[in-house]
Amino acid sequence: MTEKLRLTPEESFPEDLTEVGDLQLQVLDSQVQRQLDHEVIAEGEPNRETEFRHYELDEEFANRDKR
Repeated sequence: MTEKLRLTPEESFPEDLTEVGDLQLQVLDSQVQRQLDHEVIAEGEPNRETEFRHYELDEEFANRDKR
């Protein structure tokens, strides 16, 4: 199965990241980061939903590092 390179704001995103496995979390992080980069280049600024997802992923990684 091939993963998409970016995750647009319109696409679904897990409500509870604690239930997402480590590998899938890393994939989500890469997709969201690529989307952020795309939005900044194409639109001049990131979409709020994409920024929120990026923040949520950072928080989940930080929480997992504490465990």
